[in-house]
Amino acid sequence: MKRNDILWKATLEDLFDDFLRFFYPDAEQLFDFEKGFEYLDKELDQLFPPEADNYAPRYVDKLVKVFTLQDDEEWILVHIEVQGYTDQEFAKRMFQYYYRILDKYDKPITAFAIFADTNKSFHPRYYERNFLGTSIRYAFNTYKIIEQNDAKLEASNNPFAMAVLSAKLILSNAKSNYEQLFNNAFELAKRLLTKQMPKDKVRKLMSFLRYYLHFENNEMFAKFEQEIAILTERKVTMGIEEFLLDRAEKKGIEKGLEKGLEKGLKKGLEEGIEKGRAETIKETAFKMKQSGLDLTLISNITGLSVQEIEKLF
Repeated sequence: MKRNDILWKATLEDLFDDFLRFFYPDAEQLFDFEKGFEYLDKELDQLFPPEADNYAPRYVDKLVKVFTLQDDEEWILVHIEVQGYTDQEFAKRMFQYYYRILDKYDKPITAFAIFADTNKSFHPRYYERNFLGTSIRYAFNTYKIIEQNDAKLEASNNPFAMAVLSAKLILSNAKSNYEQLFNNAFELAKRLLTKQMPKDKVRKLMSFLRYYLHFENNEMFAKFEQEIAILTERKVTMGIEEFLLDRAEKKGIEKGLEKGLEKGLKKGLEEGIEKGRAETIKETAFKMKQSGLDLTLISNITGLSVQEIEKLF
């Protein structure tokens, strides 16, 4: 089973107000939610370039501009990093983020490290350095998903708590057989639908669970998709179209850059994006067809006709 940690990036953005309320009980008195948030991903990339594979990063990070209700500061920065593997240099990297962000903006910064791994002994909380009478200690907020209490998370109506519970389910069942994982995930999906929270956030959480789960067993994936569709009384669970098209467009841009050298950058990009989009959607449709998913459902998800899907091989 593979965990697609890039989903955290979208989820943190979708549920950022809930994230603040989850970690700060007095969030309503601290932050001006009416002004919204500004996501500074491009600026963060410039400070600390991401890895080449945009769809399978070793870590996920967000930098968010948040307006406050405090008289002394109009806005502050929230830095979040999701860490999915053991890295002895992690604390140092957090410190590097801090001083680069501080140097660029010179504003108050609060940082969070969310550990989405299964190594219970890995939990760095600060970076420290000493040399000949000169020292520095940088501490940051940490949250280890695998260590959280299920009952406490389930009792919460905060959408971010349910995202954590979904991630913990997958982490805790990493060595379980597919049938057991399927049953546990499906039970969680049913409980999610009973929560008192906005429908759009329930939909986003459902998509997070489905894609974070990511069965490698195609038959089990198809079965889970069908059961979720029945559970939600929808032919298509919203969110998949955006996810597929985004992946296709990213691939298209890469191919377009290559073609641009031969045909002219603008024209090459346009052709590459379109070709990348089409190829990715066809690849996804073919995998769904192999797994036994209903052709009409595949058509609804991908936008391809049933006839086009039948011809895929």
